[in-house]
Amino acid sequence: MKDTKKIKKILSSQQFIAGISLVVLYIYFSISSPAFRSTSTITSIFDAAYYIGFLAIGVTFVIATGGIDLSLGTGMITSAIIGGLLYQNYGMPVWVSMIVTLLVGILLGALNGFLVAKLKIAPFIATLGTQMLMLGLGSIVSKVQTVNFPLRSSPDGYYKSLFRTNNNFPTGIFIFLGLALIFYIILNKTKTGRYILSIGSNEDATRLSGIDVVKWKWRAYIISGFFIGLAGIAYASTYTSITPGLGTGIETNAIAAAIIGGTSMTGGIASLLGTVIGVFIMGVLQTGLPFIGLQPHYQIFITGIVIIVAVYIDVFKRRNDTH
Repeated sequence: MKDTKKIKKILSSQQFIAGISLVVLYIYFSISSPAFRSTSTITSIFDAAYYIGFLAIGVTFVIATGGIDLSLGTGMITSAIIGGLLYQNYGMPVWVSMIVTLLVGILLGALNGFLVAKLKIAPFIATLGTQMLMLGLGSIVSKVQTVNFPLRSSPDGYYKSLFRTNNNFPTGIFIFLGLALIFYIILNKTKTGRYILSIGSNEDATRLSGIDVVKWKWRAYIISGFFIGLAGIAYASTYTSITPGLGTGIETNAIAAAIIGGTSMTGGIASLLGTVIGVFIMGVLQTGLPFIGLQPHYQIFITGIVIIVAVYIDVFKRRNDTH
């Protein structure tokens, strides 16, 4: 009886549904277009996944608290721009540029955490504000000029090999999967994860139990900031030239990946395994749609539908659990 209940629980879980959806999508595109069934397509899916994947890991922790982070995309781009300017305009070593890129992301996460956890500003409003702040900052510091990173062929282009081999295989996917595993353990096996999930489940009860809600909620946003900076480094390794004003809209893919994978928008429930599956679903959609004659902007429309369905499934399951 217990085994039957366990199997039913697995089969009805959003992670299982997302996994089946990923397989079905891949099969559909493969049948619709024989050209999709190639090694280069797999490479393209990986290429579309890993920097979005970094953002998705970080925002999973934020959503688990019942919050949201709309500054992911513009934060990633502006972090890369600031780091790139140090290399391009001031002759700093590329490794300094990468560290600064990471630090800018962490500082953005700390700012978001301060606004949400300490000042009690609604997460949507706070991160909408920092989204616009970072969008403007990127244009201001770069004077609306394109920022260039070193080419792979140059001596300073060595950092690109962390995310892409000389034959263009995106090794960044392995960094993404490795970090997903590490933060899966943090989320599910450590005090950090337990407290973050507890805050999302019932913030008042968590506070009354003696847990410093401000501290742990702030930490969730700092984790997101770390991944914003890391995504900035990964983006710079993929696209040598970065134009100010980019980034708006990228956050929707990361947030969608987390929600599709079973992280509840109301907080308290999060799955990094599901987030990884969601990231690959977004990658398959982005790569596969052109193969069936649809332009990539259709992904935005389809993503919207998928988010609505995923949120409805979460609401439906929660409603059933309370009855």
